[in-house]
Amino acid sequence: MTATPSSTPAARAFVNPAAEAPAAAYEERPRSLGRAGFEQALAEITSWPGYAPTPLLALPGLAAALGVAELRYKDERGRFGLGSFKALGGAYAVANVLRRRAMAARGLAAVSSRELLAGGFGDVVRSTTVTCATDGNHGRSVAWGAQLFGCRCVIFVHEHVSAGRRAAIARYGAEVREVRGNYDDAVRHAAAAAAAEGWTVVSDTSYPGYRDIPLDVMHGYGVMAAEIARQLEHAPPPTHVFVQAGVGALAAAVCASFWLRWGARRPRFVTVEPTRADCIFRSLEAGRPVVVGGSLDTVMAGLACGEVSELAWEVLEGGTDAAVAVDDGRALEAMRRLAAPAAGDPAIVAGETGGAGLAALLAAHADAALGRALGIDAGSRVLLLGSEGDTDPAIYRAVVGRSAEEVLA
Repeated sequence: MTATPSSTPAARAFVNPAAEAPAAAYEERPRSLGRAGFEQALAEITSWPGYAPTPLLALPGLAAALGVAELRYKDERGRFGLGSFKALGGAYAVANVLRRRAMAARGLAAVSSRELLAGGFGDVVRSTTVTCATDGNHGRSVAWGAQLFGCRCVIFVHEHVSAGRRAAIARYGAEVREVRGNYDDAVRHAAAAAAAEGWTVVSDTSYPGYRDIPLDVMHGYGVMAAEIARQLEHAPPPTHVFVQAGVGALAAAVCASFWLRWGARRPRFVTVEPTRADCIFRSLEAGRPVVVGGSLDTVMAGLACGEVSELAWEVLEGGTDAAVAVDDGRALEAMRRLAAPAAGDPAIVAGETGGAGLAALLAAHADAALGRALGIDAGSRVLLLGSEGDTDPAIYRAVVGRSAEEVLA
């Protein structure tokens, strides 16, 4: 079980020998990702003010340049004005924390998001503090959810989180505190602070004894997969989907959702990570969760994670067909390619993490051995998840040479 040989250090691939056969049925387990959870999240989130599906963009020019039949890009930049898909997860988990507290306080069988927004449980909401660790986007979602529903929020960031991303979190009224170390150090610090203060941790990563809230986050992410399925209602499913995999929460949610929806027709599932923060890649190689230590320094800030989520691993260990680790240079190239589109394609604003899927596809096009390992050929219909836009506008301008507004103009 070794990485696929590659002629370039820019990327490496690993084909998962433990991948389930395409026709294998998805196993629904108690307190794990399942159909009912996805359906409830879809019903709640689509009832929120400002909800609208994000576009699924066709890129025929880039598809032709990369030698594939079809290329589609789910553009999450406009999601609830937060700039990333994370708006679907953290805020939904905050809503569920408050709904459960309201039900317990009033002895009710059910409370909806709409009832919280109407202010009927203000005393319960105001007495609640939510917290989490973040690389930027998840914390922004939790802070936005706390502001939307009216509770207090404290967000912990590690020392490598940019000033722009910290400011974006603070704009939603959260208190932002720095923790020395990397993302996983911040996760542990947030958990300890919450235990001492009586706060509720709203994390997108799960670990032994902490599953329900990350499960809410992941079911929220499934809204994106449901939208994609609707947008492809009159087209065949993609043959490949490239999904960013930090702790694995998004990847597992998309994998499980597509598996439940499409069964044996589900896409070949490829996770994408930075070469310096490749815990999913290494875990698949080892056949068990592996922790990646160190600074996890990468421009793909949203993927700078060294420990796979327990919940995510339950899906990804068999649901992942292949893993790709790409270096920062490929991610920056992807940002620039999307900003300067091929003839007939729309211009797309993608952040460092948002372009990771394209980074892997670019690497597969440049390296025939890697492309063969992933099963990419002229008949491939590839889906990329544009997980974020210019979540740090200063970094985006520095990379692309233009602002998002200039690119889209």
